[in-house]
Amino acid sequence: MNRVYEGRHVKMKKYDDAYKKKQVSLEKAAAVIKDGDTVIHGVTVAEPPGLLAAVAARARANDLNHIKVYTFNAQKHFARTIGNPDIADVIDSYTWFVSEASRNMVRVGLTQFIPAYLHQIPKIVMETMEVDIAITTVSPMNKDGYFSFGPCNGYISFIAKLAKKLIVEVNENMPFVYGDALVHISDVSLIVENTEPLLEILPMQPNPLDPVIGKIVAEYIPDHAVIQLGIGTLPNAITPYLEGHKDLGIHTELLCPGMVDLIEKGVITGRRKNFHKGKHVFSLAYGGRKTFDFMDGNRSFENYPSSYVMNPAIIAKNHRMTAINAVLQIDLLGQCNAEFLEGHQYSGTGGQLDFVRGAYDAPDGKAILVLYSTAKGGEISRIVSRFPGGTMVTTPRMDVHYVATEYGIVNLKGKSTRARALALISIAHPKFRDDLMREAEDMALM
Repeated sequence: MNRVYEGRHVKMKKYDDAYKKKQVSLEKAAAVIKDGDTVIHGVTVAEPPGLLAAVAARARANDLNHIKVYTFNAQKHFARTIGNPDIADVIDSYTWFVSEASRNMVRVGLTQFIPAYLHQIPKIVMETMEVDIAITTVSPMNKDGYFSFGPCNGYISFIAKLAKKLIVEVNENMPFVYGDALVHISDVSLIVENTEPLLEILPMQPNPLDPVIGKIVAEYIPDHAVIQLGIGTLPNAITPYLEGHKDLGIHTELLCPGMVDLIEKGVITGRRKNFHKGKHVFSLAYGGRKTFDFMDGNRSFENYPSSYVMNPAIIAKNHRMTAINAVLQIDLLGQCNAEFLEGHQYSGTGGQLDFVRGAYDAPDGKAILVLYSTAKGGEISRIVSRFPGGTMVTTPRMDVHYVATEYGIVNLKGKSTRARALALISIAHPKFRDDLMREAEDMALM
């Protein structure tokens, strides 16, 4: 990583003393947390491993009693420390989004899931909670006394201002990212230093169907569009099929490695954006060292909290806004499930519905929901007549715009219930279409 621009890491005398006065050991920082406190920590790459381990050590030593900890899309640092079942009697754990690292804890009730739209989490916290401690990983301080929350904001920039105490874990590997992702040393309560490799959250191996779906979706994305790609393998896998496009822009919940590739190739420039012109606007990023090195100190990247990036009214300001999100299932009425699997909470709503609504309301905007037509090796259809009992709806049928599978893409807006069912059956796997047609007839859709 480049560590010399703008005097990076050169602590000027005016901030050097303040830094030293606030710097403590991990153990002393963790000791600030009291019984009954509410703690919110940084998201994904910003999970502070040293601080989380120090808090967990206190819990294991019977030095803490029932603190509340809130997370979003927890990763391995959470799972290995405060999210470990052995201290569940001390740590009351809550999450706004279920991840692989927290899924089993949620399933057995040791972590409680809180349904919420990501853009509303800051307001929900402000209205319903008192945050005693915010802890997060940050970049080293720059010459002006600012730390950066790096590539993963989510809500932490908002929580940092709301919390009674902010404890930052300085990691030399954390990239310095601009936007509303900076905090001044004067607003920091305590500083610890703990440098270790950042979490690398890399895309999964592509599915053989990705090229088919990628080409179908790419044709519906115009030049100069502002794109959003949601979580999951499929949205990121679409990026190679955008290489022939011109002057795309970014306004996205998640910035993925495929987007960085398109920036490097000159496909994404932001030059034609009418809003945040020339800037790549995001709230969370995932990837590996290459992604984080590329955005380190790069002023074209701007990171903002979810309350801004995922606000449908803000999203709708972008001309040609095109949102692409994955779903697990869709029924013949057009209802979409992106978070519930086999009777259990699998992930969360995140920002999907926010972008579906914001993109549709944007001038020349569109929202595209993508899914493979089948699951379990082709044994079951992801397009179903009705959801199983208890299945949660992530995107209501009134909001669904385009839906794409490897068999095509359909626009559900303005269609009757019969026309919707026929459209969805036309992009289902052929071996399930006759059954879906009979079930549609049973539902009086035909």
